[in-house]
Amino acid sequence: MDILQNLFLEELKLDKQNLVTLQNKIAEVLNTQQEKFKKLNRIGVALSAESNLNVLLEMIVLASMEFTNADGGTLYLITPDEKHAEFVILRTNSLNFKMGGSSGNKVTFYPIKLFLTDETPNHQQVTAHVAFTGKTVNIPDVYEVEGFDFQGTKSFDNKTGYRSKSMLVIPLKNHESEIIGVLQLLNAQDENGKTIPFSKESQEIIESLASQAAIATTNTQLIKELRELLESFIQVIASAIDKKSPYTGGHIRRVADITMKIAEAVHNQKKGVFGKTFFSADEMNELRVAAWMHDIGKITTPEYIVDKATKLQTIHDRIETVITRFELLKRDYKIQFLGEKEQLVKEGKDFSSLEKNYEEKISEIENDCKFIQEVNIGGEFLSNEKVDLINQIAKKYKVTIKGENRDFLDENEVYNLSIRKGTLTKEERDIINYHIVVTIDMLESLPYPKKLRNVPEYAGGHHEKLDGTGYPKQLSGQQLSTQAKIMAVADIFEALTAQDRPYKLGKKMSESIRILEFFVKDKHIDGDILEVFIESGLCAEYAKNELHPDQLDEFEFKGNKYDFSIFKEYAKERYAERMKQNQTVTSVSY
Repeated sequence: MDILQNLFLEELKLDKQNLVTLQNKIAEVLNTQQEKFKKLNRIGVALSAESNLNVLLEMIVLASMEFTNADGGTLYLITPDEKHAEFVILRTNSLNFKMGGSSGNKVTFYPIKLFLTDETPNHQQVTAHVAFTGKTVNIPDVYEVEGFDFQGTKSFDNKTGYRSKSMLVIPLKNHESEIIGVLQLLNAQDENGKTIPFSKESQEIIESLASQAAIATTNTQLIKELRELLESFIQVIASAIDKKSPYTGGHIRRVADITMKIAEAVHNQKKGVFGKTFFSADEMNELRVAAWMHDIGKITTPEYIVDKATKLQTIHDRIETVITRFELLKRDYKIQFLGEKEQLVKEGKDFSSLEKNYEEKISEIENDCKFIQEVNIGGEFLSNEKVDLINQIAKKYKVTIKGENRDFLDENEVYNLSIRKGTLTKEERDIINYHIVVTIDMLESLPYPKKLRNVPEYAGGHHEKLDGTGYPKQLSGQQLSTQAKIMAVADIFEALTAQDRPYKLGKKMSESIRILEFFVKDKHIDGDILEVFIESGLCAEYAKNELHPDQLDEFEFKGNKYDFSIFKEYAKERYAERMKQNQTVTSVSY
């Protein structure tokens, strides 16, 4: 309005013939002002829409420089401890000087201290002064102003031959009137390139822009902080499960790693079944969150079941109690033998037959003890013959407890030792499996933003099967998402090859792939996803970085031969590194 006023006063001196000229000038000024306001609104909308903090901050500086025709611009953000103003974006057009933002050049300047050594506010530095007062400072010439220390600016000029002159320093104040940063513009220029002071009009426009920029920056930072909070929460949960059982903790990390690598490979397929399957950055992040949370329900699973290394293990391995019984049994037979032998010696009779029977009985007891120890370890399959032998041993010997004769192995011991596969009873396996129900319940109870709403489905579907016989919802292949199918393959492959389970060694690649092919044949997992995992090279990359070198061998898949044994030397180095770092790996031998 100041411009219009001056024009009006000037044109009043002219005659009526120049009225048209006056009207044209007024129209031109109004159009210019209107364009500026439209541009300001467009920038405000763009600032609100930008989610990348670095891009947003750069946009603020460049837009402000363009509005004021400034040669230079610097943006500072107040550090979380509120003790410094940190350089984040620097631009000087005439010097082609760029730091921060999309420039690729790291900011090398030290932050501005907001407090002096005596902890009083630093009003000597104009940036700190504006950060404290929240008021704009407009300086026509930094070399002639008093009250501020511009030694840093002058030093920059000496090194570069630049001449800093006019400066506009504006606080970035958010919706809660907090100063989150400071914008500094340098050397406004007229249409001829001459350095001039920043006008009052420019100051008002940039103050308006700075207000929008501060709110946009705060929103972007808040979103970033919420994402970081979620990331931290996920890591804390995984860490809690890790501390409860290092085996499960390692499993979560590895499944997440395999899942994301398979998803990336599927995304990169240019033809075939997944030729038109693409995952956006948000969808990849959603899957990553689900992968890290897929076993969150195990936080409720008793650790004595999760870590059950042998069939008789509860809080401790009861095999020691059984072995003690065998030793007591041998002691009792020895006492009986010595007594009978002494009597035969007194009677002058031959005791060779007695001695032979005793040795045979001790050998039988020792063999039975060895057998019980072997079946206690657990394995792939326990035959009917071995189950029958366990029952025979249970009743073959008797133990006396509080004057009562009992079977050598009680009902619970026989039940556990007779487990056909692995170390878990049906009841214990049901408890383990129930973790997926708990996982789904926990994840579905969370209020997800739109971009994470599929986390429960992805995380909860990794125990489902394509034929609809999976757990817990018996979903069919048509009902399962590609992401859930990917996680199912990752989960099974990791379980087969993991070397850190307390109850088994990790399977070799040849055996693992053979089992996975059976799962494909039985319509339990997606064969196309398994094919991508193996043929993309991701399987080999994972194997040489995560598996024990003795697990790497040759195998055939879909008519193609793969020889992972060539990675053994590299795998040895990686395995030694993991052992050194104690990354949930136990020392194993194959």
